Amino acid sequence: MLKVHLTIALAVLSIGLFGCAKKQTLKQEPPVMQTEVAPPQAKEEKPEAKLETQTIYFDLDSYELRSDAKNTLNRASAQLRSNSKVALSIEGHCDERGTTEYNLALGEKRAMAVKGYLVNSGLDKSRLQTISFGEEKPAAAGHDEQSWAKNRRSEIKVK
Repeated sequence: MLKVHLTIALAVLSIGLFGCAKKQTLKQEPPVMQTEVAPPQAKEEKPEAKLETQTIYFDLDSYELRSDAKNTLNRASAQLRSNSKVALSIEGHCDERGTTEYNLALGEKRAMAVKGYLVNSGLDKSRLQTISFGEEKPAAAGHDEQSWAKNRRSEIKVK
């Protein structure tokens, strides 16, 4: 008889525990507001992004601006006047001939010649910085006239 009572008690307990399904409560989430997001606009192009490195070439042992150099500088100057916040670095370079000291001095004279021309064309000299690399940063690695001609230069770069 004890066995029957235990079986009945166990059955009642089982029905009580497992027989009644739990009531599932639904969480109510606040309604999601859908708003249209405008696609990201293209960033405004900075004026200096339009400016590319300008290269000015020189004759052997010279820092005098040639006519082709002046044409290049006139175009660059017009662009730079319309981009008044742009600061520039003017680098002077030489070919490998000559002593290190001579080439550093000549590179500085070349950079200063370019700076002077740009200042005379209306640019503020405080925007222009010069540096000479002499023969240390050649554009062409050869040891012939064609390579040397490419290395006798000044480069105008946006900082």
